[in-house]
Amino acid sequence: MKKILLFALILSCILSQNIDACTVISYALKGEVYAAANEDDYMGFARVWFNPKTTGRYGSVCFGLPDLQAQAAMNEHGLFYDFTAQNIDPAQFRPKNVYQGDLFFEILGKCKTVPEAMIFLEKYDYAISAQVLIADALGNSVIINAGTKLTKSGAYQINTNFDISKLKTKNYVCRRYDISDEALKKAHTLNVPFFRDILSQTRQEGKLSTIYSNIYDLKRKIITVYNFHDFEHPWVIDLKKELNKGYKLEKLSNRFPASFAYEQFSMSDKAMYRKEMILDEIYTKGLQPTLNHYFDLGKNNAKKDSTINSILLEVGIQLIKESYNQHAQGALWEYWFEMPGGFKIESINDKRVHAAGEIFDYLKTEKGIDVKLKNFISELSAYTNLVQGDRNKAKEYYHIAAGNSADTWPISFNRSKKMLAIL
Repeated sequence: MKKILLFALILSCILSQNIDACTVISYALKGEVYAAANEDDYMGFARVWFNPKTTGRYGSVCFGLPDLQAQAAMNEHGLFYDFTAQNIDPAQFRPKNVYQGDLFFEILGKCKTVPEAMIFLEKYDYAISAQVLIADALGNSVIINAGTKLTKSGAYQINTNFDISKLKTKNYVCRRYDISDEALKKAHTLNVPFFRDILSQTRQEGKLSTIYSNIYDLKRKIITVYNFHDFEHPWVIDLKKELNKGYKLEKLSNRFPASFAYEQFSMSDKAMYRKEMILDEIYTKGLQPTLNHYFDLGKNNAKKDSTINSILLEVGIQLIKESYNQHAQGALWEYWFEMPGGFKIESINDKRVHAAGEIFDYLKTEKGIDVKLKNFISELSAYTNLVQGDRNKAKEYYHIAAGNSADTWPISFNRSKKMLAIL
């Protein structure tokens, strides 16, 4: 099994890259209020998930990558946020009171307006390396990073990849900001075609590419979505109607016509591509038949695929993330990110968790696995047993994963020790 491949996957889910990515705009003019954004990254397979209103949380829609961290989101009241990558280290500002969870997903569920969000943020130090733009249906917006809060003073704001505190002195270099600024200055009316043109002019192509582009009518709660800088085929989301249908998580590209350019881009990361193809098989051919097929391939020495075990491990992790997302009404899997909320002992009755457990059990029997990787699999197996109600097996596997810090990856060792203390 290729432990380097898996380790890279784990790091990519824990650490955010500093990349020259994303363009985010808010604009209020003549009674119209819009936000728009290009989401740029090195991989595709974006997700969209709809989270109906629950007791204590507003309904919302989120967009993000397979880790199911919300890159961009809007709630039923038209409160919107989106991030851009930065090189700002929050540690230099010595944050003390840091929110112990997904701060902006909590804001999405609790706040209707930017002023309400700002009151919420006053309770906590901003300890995120990214820079966020928050906007609402009343026309308010603000850009925030670890050292700056810049409230909109004119009709519009733009958030790209420089510290927004440098805007006043013009001490920045960003063509996407300048192109957007020039177009926004000339606006006489706001509509979808106007923002579509700006997003087209600021899109990126190549290894770092615009994965999807969104235009938000914040007053009407209508979102126009384009996949992989194809501005000829929009998907229009009426948020109220979609939320009435209940919770849903889906691959964003499934809403659009087949695109050779997108397919070629997606295939550039072979491991991710294969994982996603297996997930597609699961949803078209069924969970158990698909897993049985790949288990048989793994056991057949004559047709042994040297990478299949690594891919299956990633599939198992993804199944848990997607199951937990539904269980938590759209939230990310906090346990994976070692957030305090992830250490609550929960019960999840979902066939995807059971299937993930089957994958981990299968992988534990494979020979020649590196000890650190084997202990990582034991930790995941412990988690799946725990949320399905088998505490004894959970303890057994957590003890294996926490047996020796030198034989376990640090985050896996730490999570296992914490869970054992709770159990």
